[in-house]
Amino acid sequence: MAQAVAACKPQVVAAYPISPQTHIVEALSKLVKDGHLTGCEYLNVESEYAAMSASIGASAVGARAYTATASQGLLFMVEAVYNASGLGLPIVMTVANRAIGAPINIWNDHTDAMSQRDSGWLQLYAETNQEAADLHVQAFRIAEELSLPVMVCMDGFILTHAVEQVDVPEEEQVAQFLPPYEPRQVLDPENPMSIGAMVGPEAFTEVRYLAHHKQKQALKLIPRVQKEFENVFGRSSGGLVHTYHCEDAETIIVALGSIVGTLKDVVDERREKGEKIGVLSICSFRPFPFETVGNILKNATTIISFEKAFQVGIGGIVSSHILDSLRVIDPDLQPKLYEVIAGLGGRNITKHSIHEMLASANANTLEPLTFLDLDRTLVEAELEREEAVRRSGPMAENMLRDVNTRANQAADARNN
Repeated sequence: MAQAVAACKPQVVAAYPISPQTHIVEALSKLVKDGHLTGCEYLNVESEYAAMSASIGASAVGARAYTATASQGLLFMVEAVYNASGLGLPIVMTVANRAIGAPINIWNDHTDAMSQRDSGWLQLYAETNQEAADLHVQAFRIAEELSLPVMVCMDGFILTHAVEQVDVPEEEQVAQFLPPYEPRQVLDPENPMSIGAMVGPEAFTEVRYLAHHKQKQALKLIPRVQKEFENVFGRSSGGLVHTYHCEDAETIIVALGSIVGTLKDVVDERREKGEKIGVLSICSFRPFPFETVGNILKNATTIISFEKAFQVGIGGIVSSHILDSLRVIDPDLQPKLYEVIAGLGGRNITKHSIHEMLASANANTLEPLTFLDLDRTLVEAELEREEAVRRSGPMAENMLRDVNTRANQAADARNN
């Protein structure tokens, strides 16, 4: 990832460490120190808020700016995140997707980026490390053409700490694909102007509408950038969506990120048994390609929204977008729609569990909102504890003790 970003020749990198993105900015620091990335000011800042603030300042004076974060770090910079998009600054940021506490958890899910889905940033989700590297190159091109910031979202640890063969974008190819940065707005002492002035009710709606309009423009730009990338690099990455065996599929699973690889394996196994099933992978979550998604899903009889985040008290996030996509195509479309929440806090998602979930869907016994591999015994024990004792204690620690007790009992049983 660092080599792909360096090939884009950022002029300012603002860095603050938080797992699981730290080694990306560490590698960039070494590239700067060793002279491989020239013309770049590398800033060690004191917080994630400072990282985004420095990126805003750099972008506002006409520099190509990059930063990276994850989880609590993204939340800490939220005020500045909104400012970056509101000011129309084309910053690129890697979000190494990680769960949000409390309780503290350093493993992967999509809660962090999903919490910022309405911040005005474009969000591109990578399925593989190859796509993640390629998306960074495309992100700078998209951001700078629209003058909007872009998050490249890649699953923490599952991708960020995986070692696999990647065709790293070469500087010569990137230079052919990514033109020099020409900002639409720049703070220049020779031509004084204001950026971020107060806007009252008389124009605020129009400013927000134009932010919406630019996101709509991105729906046309992203596929064009994908095609141009393929022409230069000889491989297809990015775009709005990816489909896998969706043409004749009666059941389609919709998902984002690295889980798509496992879902493809499951689809292959079920197709061998004659089941018509496919996978729709969403790359561009913001802007969301409603018409494209609706056209792919319109002939499916069963749709499963497979999500690594959810709206507490409501249910799936992506699932609501799926319903809107179908309404765009035909308000009368009413396929079965299941919301499956999986992998929260880095819980393993196995092919076995996915097969069982699909079997339940086929048998019409799957709950409309399902938490994959939910340990109901653990949950019920905590609910009973809260019912029995007013001062029942923190639920996370209670359940951890229950888990450890179970593990010890199982170990004793094996030893006996």
